[in-house]
Amino acid sequence: MNTKRNFIVALTLLLVLALTLAACGTQEAVEPEEQPAAEEAVAEEAEAEEAPVAEEAEAEEPAAEEAADVEGVSLENWGYELDPVIAEHVANGDPLVIRVSYHDVSNEFAPFIREGVDQAAEDFNVDVQLVGPVGVDAEAQIAELESLIEAGVDGLAISSVSTDALAPFINRTLEMGIPVVSFNSDNPSSNRLAYFGQDMVQAGYTAAKELAERLGGEGKVIITTLDAGAQWSIDRETGARNAFEEYDGIEVLATINCGTEPQEIYSNIENAMLTYPDVNGILGLECCTHGPAGEFLVNNDMVGEVMIVGFDLVPQTLELIQDGTNEATFDAAPERQSYEAIKQLIAFLNGEAIFDFDTGLQVVDITNVEEFMNR
Repeated sequence: MNTKRNFIVALTLLLVLALTLAACGTQEAVEPEEQPAAEEAVAEEAEAEEAPVAEEAEAEEPAAEEAADVEGVSLENWGYELDPVIAEHVANGDPLVIRVSYHDVSNEFAPFIREGVDQAAEDFNVDVQLVGPVGVDAEAQIAELESLIEAGVDGLAISSVSTDALAPFINRTLEMGIPVVSFNSDNPSSNRLAYFGQDMVQAGYTAAKELAERLGGEGKVIITTLDAGAQWSIDRETGARNAFEEYDGIEVLATINCGTEPQEIYSNIENAMLTYPDVNGILGLECCTHGPAGEFLVNNDMVGEVMIVGFDLVPQTLELIQDGTNEATFDAAPERQSYEAIKQLIAFLNGEAIFDFDTGLQVVDITNVEEFMNR
């Protein structure tokens, strides 16, 4: 009896042990397969959560750039603190003191700039004056501007004689909390708030293209300029040469640096025409060389032999176009350049965002010259 009971107990223990070992074996067999699967699932879930975030970040960056472009520059995002005295003038509604520095008040383009300044003074009730050096003199321009700051100004609009020379001055002025914009001759290497005028490279390209087309895509050309080293001249010449390169039949013989004095300009053009007697096209890069070039044609009975295209609405140029001596000129809306510079400085000081403003180009030739002469 005891023997039988002991046998049953032993059998029961063996069964329990077998079941336990089977259970352990099953767990060990399953766990190595299930654990990686669980980790993989967790990893996939994490990737699924992170992927949209990365995509959103990539998508947001261009949107942020676009927003910055649209936002413009305002006191809120300027990066400098407005000078306390200027801030007080604005808060009190005092007439703002703004000075417009043109790079050479003695040239024939300056009166057009002055018209915009005078109109802005009338429209906005501000103390605004046109200033600038007589002749191309960066040191004189900077010295005058420094004196104006000492006397007290609420804002400056600057057409730079030299980009390199004026950029450090503009940046120092901004750091002092005095807003500065550029007009007519830009200073892109500075931190100026905005620019009001032409895209100079595009202007040079457009004018050269006009001359090349009117020459029928063939000719020998010289480029004339008041100051070959000025940034506006470099930019316009860059655009012009880019355009001329598109024509296999156009050869650019030289760029003539004519200086700024009327007699000097005429003499340099005369010497160039003697040096390059087969010239049949002249591109003037500014206001004041294509008039003397036309004068040279008249004095030497060469009207009709050389085609002249240039810039601006100087009276002499318009008269030469009217009588058929010169071919065409491009209006750069100089009055609008100075006017917009003042208008936008006032807007900036009053907390508004301001933006670059391209005054564009309009060709003036025999078909519409009367309209511009009667303005």
